[in-house]
Amino acid sequence: MNKRPEKNEYNYFYETYVSLVPETEILPELESQIDQTRTLLVGVSEEKSLYRYAADKWSIRQVIGHLIDGERVFAFRAFTFSRADTVKLFSFDENQYVSEAGLNQIPLADLCAEFVALRTANVLMFKHLSAAAWSRAGIASDNRVTVLALAYIMVGHVRHHSKILQERYFSN
Repeated sequence: MNKRPEKNEYNYFYETYVSLVPETEILPELESQIDQTRTLLVGVSEEKSLYRYAADKWSIRQVIGHLIDGERVFAFRAFTFSRADTVKLFSFDENQYVSEAGLNQIPLADLCAEFVALRTANVLMFKHLSAAAWSRAGIASDNRVTVLALAYIMVGHVRHHSKILQERYFSN
């Protein structure tokens, strides 16, 4: 797929993420984040992975867990809509998901491996979509979104949180 989604293909809330992806070829960006995420986390000790830059903020492990949750939810939406399923899909409460996941008890290496496995599977799913599937849309969180927009949201979501990790967690 070599085009960016139009603004009418996703809710304005997701502009934060889509705007971080100026590229017109999304598959290489999805794939490149596998190694980028590994590289980002390679030197983080288990002790450091529990760091929060403020008392009310997530730990590094929780941020990675949130990326995993987002990866699952956005990919399920893309998969569902790519198959022309017209079911309305749920929203998810990111804070509840993080608080219920017990992420600070999971080794960072396992969280990294989980993200890599999910993204690898999702890249393969996106690679095999027909042109028609990329333009299909559905309703998620009470808003229309296309499969193409979801791929951009996935890349932008990881870029957004990677930037936060670099600026607020790893800069000290």
